[in-house]
Amino acid sequence: MNELLLAATSLDVTPPPGHRLDGYAARAGLSTGAADPLRATLIWLSTEDDPGVLWLTLDAIAVGSALSSELAAAAGAAAGIPPSHVVVSASHTHSGPSGWTGEIHPVIPAERERPLVDSLVDAVRATALERQPVTASWHSIEVIGVGTNRHRKNGPHDNTAGILALHGVNGSLEAVLLDFACHPTTYGPENLQYSADWPGAARAALAPAVVGFLQGAAGDVSPRFTRQGRGPAEVARLGGLLASRVREALATPGLELPQSAPTIRRTTLTLPVRSVPPVDESEKLVSAVESRVNAEPAGGPSGRISQTLLEGARGQALMSAAKLPPALDLPVSTVTMGDVCWINLPVELFAVHGACLQSDSTHPITRVIGYTDGYYGYVVDPSAAEAGTYEALITFFDQPTTNTLLTQTATFVNS
Repeated sequence: MNELLLAATSLDVTPPPGHRLDGYAARAGLSTGAADPLRATLIWLSTEDDPGVLWLTLDAIAVGSALSSELAAAAGAAAGIPPSHVVVSASHTHSGPSGWTGEIHPVIPAERERPLVDSLVDAVRATALERQPVTASWHSIEVIGVGTNRHRKNGPHDNTAGILALHGVNGSLEAVLLDFACHPTTYGPENLQYSADWPGAARAALAPAVVGFLQGAAGDVSPRFTRQGRGPAEVARLGGLLASRVREALATPGLELPQSAPTIRRTTLTLPVRSVPPVDESEKLVSAVESRVNAEPAGGPSGRISQTLLEGARGQALMSAAKLPPALDLPVSTVTMGDVCWINLPVELFAVHGACLQSDSTHPITRVIGYTDGYYGYVVDPSAAEAGTYEALITFFDQPTTNTLLTQTATFVNS
């Protein structure tokens, strides 16, 4: 009988200061240093005769298609497996460098910085991956207090953490693949230090196990209503809260998973880009929202909502002026291990979309992961589209196309 084999490591890939940070259109200035490390974490599950799947999780705003391809090739070379067996996911921290991926959306112009990319890719390619026998178990637990729906405090939000625990033959916890849905936006646009935000703090609190973090359907989920500050103490508090709940889950018996390697399947969905309003109409919206923002008091959740609406209006104006492609090719994949299925998409799904995909899945346990193997922006729900929220203003997809994405993904998952 084949043994399930694990190779896991976490690399400090923090760039030097002096580079632009990504995530906030309102941010000005270059990075001044690091509040905490940015990491590339590799978790590879295989057997002697099956390459299995290697997860590469990166503390970054996103992993565009070019960066995803380069990192998959580098990780595949390190493990000696085809790149198609590598899944590359971003945590979506808003305190990472823009130079890794470059421009992910017209709302924040940026360019790839080749020295930063090469340093990251070379570090992954040079990684030594030594495998050891492990057992795998699945755990899940509710986590209250890290994030909520960022438009309505009691709005839709999946507050469960999914936990793949990997124990060595002596019973030691060697690695954890953790997924949870919430924007890592404890730090705001005023921050000029690199940070993994609360996912990094959760990782540190779960040491010495190697922890890979997968971001869920977090398009409309953030700590907007839960954070008590915007500095390192709050990062540690939110990350510690998540980690403490993970430890509680790990202290109980989990679902034992088979000793066989996980399997991966891939497809590509071609989706049309929505018709964006003309430039003059978009600029009128910017003026109207600017007047609204100037009339409201700054600060607090309501002030942040108004500010992001203004950023959305400006973003849509930039989209109006840009030459958008008629369609986008979205890579979608599933990784299956026993009863557990991870659905991987290169977008920021809203919480209701994650719930729909879970409900439609025929797998006993389904986790919906975004920001994976590419990045194509927000996918919004009908209420956001009707309200004209920040995300709805800058999405590439209208509601019929959103429904197509969900339907075709569900069909693929269940095929």
